[in-house]
Amino acid sequence: MTTDYDSFAAAYSRENETSLFNAYYERPEMLRLAGDVSGLRVLDAGCGSGPLSAALRDRGAAVTGFDSSAAMVDLARQRLGAEADLHVADLADPLPFRDAAFDMVVASLVLHYLADWSGPLVELRRVLEPGGRLLVSVNRPSAFPIVYPRADYFALTEYSEDYTFDGHDAVLTFWHRPLHAMTDAFGAAGFRVLTLSEPPPAPDTPAELLPPMRGRAFIGFLFLVLERA
Repeated sequence: MTTDYDSFAAAYSRENETSLFNAYYERPEMLRLAGDVSGLRVLDAGCGSGPLSAALRDRGAAVTGFDSSAAMVDLARQRLGAEADLHVADLADPLPFRDAAFDMVVASLVLHYLADWSGPLVELRRVLEPGGRLLVSVNRPSAFPIVYPRADYFALTEYSEDYTFDGHDAVLTFWHRPLHAMTDAFGAAGFRVLTLSEPPPAPDTPAELLPPMRGRAFIGFLFLVLERA
């Protein structure tokens, strides 16, 4: 089963603007890890409706984006303008970009939708300059056995979950893989892991959005900065 984002793209985009996990956790950390992007050519792989692309462009990057959902790309074009460099493309297929076309690739909450990482990672490496960086955020694998205590942490496992985005019910289908399988895939594709991050939410997170917890950290996504070897 694959996730049909076309059917709930607008609702997901609206939710994404202010939600804890997107607006105050994932996006701020991706921007922090990206650092100074002024003048860099950045590819937003799985750009959705374009909030990360917009933030990177505001910081001086020349941004290209693509998503497999045509509805999401339409929303991204509304956000970024008619002249934005946006494409409908699937990360599971060869990408429509030349070799070494980008200084940085951001893959924001996209790889966990894929059963096979080998081809996509090879393609992302191909379009990166030597020494370029790939920034990845994914579902944190250690959360899987907590939510599904009878599941095998070490097995590649497809699973689906029900969500409600801005009043619209949707089903998202993911692939769990253990941490070692992730790092093995990165290494096999020609990447070096530079940074692994498990951040707290952004300092300006509204208190009412935070779950009950000690301190400010919680089990959320996993973030990695990789370098093209």
